[in-house]
Amino acid sequence: MTESLIPLGLILAGLLALGAGGELLVRGASKLAAAARITPLVVGLTVVAFGTSSPELAVSLDASLAGQTDIAVGNVVGSNIMNILFILGISALVSPLTVSSQLIRLDVPLMIGASVLMLVLSSDGNIGRGDGGLLFGILVCYIVWTVWQSRRETSEARRQFEQEYAVPERVSRRQVVRQIGLVLAGLVLLTLGAECLVDGATAIARLLGMSELLIGLTIVALGTSLPEVAASVLATWRGERDIAVGNVIGSNLFNILCVLGLSAAVSPQGIAVSAAALRFDIPVMIAVATVCLPIFFTGQRIARWEGGLFLGYYVAYTVYLVLSETDPAMSRTLGKVMWTAVLPLTAMTLLLSLCGALRHRRA
Repeated sequence: MTESLIPLGLILAGLLALGAGGELLVRGASKLAAAARITPLVVGLTVVAFGTSSPELAVSLDASLAGQTDIAVGNVVGSNIMNILFILGISALVSPLTVSSQLIRLDVPLMIGASVLMLVLSSDGNIGRGDGGLLFGILVCYIVWTVWQSRRETSEARRQFEQEYAVPERVSRRQVVRQIGLVLAGLVLLTLGAECLVDGATAIARLLGMSELLIGLTIVALGTSLPEVAASVLATWRGERDIAVGNVIGSNLFNILCVLGLSAAVSPQGIAVSAAALRFDIPVMIAVATVCLPIFFTGQRIARWEGGLFLGYYVAYTVYLVLSETDPAMSRTLGKVMWTAVLPLTAMTLLLSLCGALRHRRA
């Protein structure tokens, strides 16, 4: 009994530290960005995306350096699947979500492309240091492009940004030092929380005879996605629905390009990708990313029934993962039902919705 309580305590302590660390990091970085008068677009990409994905970065870096690459890969893939199916599903059930045209034109296609690139780079069973550098380089190019785009924002957008963040005319040295202290404290908590979570999850996996990949896809992914859950649901509740969607898409991009890229770049042997992840989990991540395009395009919104569909698929995916290691026969039955009935019906429904949206636009 004691053997199982200690890992559970580590997981709980890790989750609490990750949540607190992410909050401190976002708060401090947001104030520093506002004081520097960085535009809203750059703040959304760098501060929000990095802040909400910082637990994933801390956990994957720690796991890759410790040689627990299944947890590093499972964390990224599981978080991306959860971000879309669970977080957008819950948020859309709270209130239908608005999708900006920029997400449809650029960010969602880029997310799909990054997901496919991850599969291509890992097709040989390993994401090497050069592959990690490539992924991170793409992120740098994306940030540079975003900074260039931000210069085209109107003065009205800048004025709204200054009002939202209450940007003072002059920032004192004490205020800057305080915000830097918050950022450093957040980074320390994230590091400690990552170590606790990885150690606890690994111990639980060994006690239950479960694979580290499964733990990374479920427990670790859920824990590190808590900032995205809080940010998107709260934004939806406050009526800022475009922020809820943008946070999820931006975090998914950051997870692949930065979290996975840096983890592979710092690991001496790169990151090994298991055959199970290549055969099932990464293709599921690509499919989930791809299905966003027709859903977002239909009226540029995510309706409640589509949110319920997302949530239902996440439950089915999680159940399948657990059954695949505890009851393989039942998991095969569930897989057949999904492939022969549920998925074709969903594809037909989405196709009809897309055709209706196209006819509406032409009219």
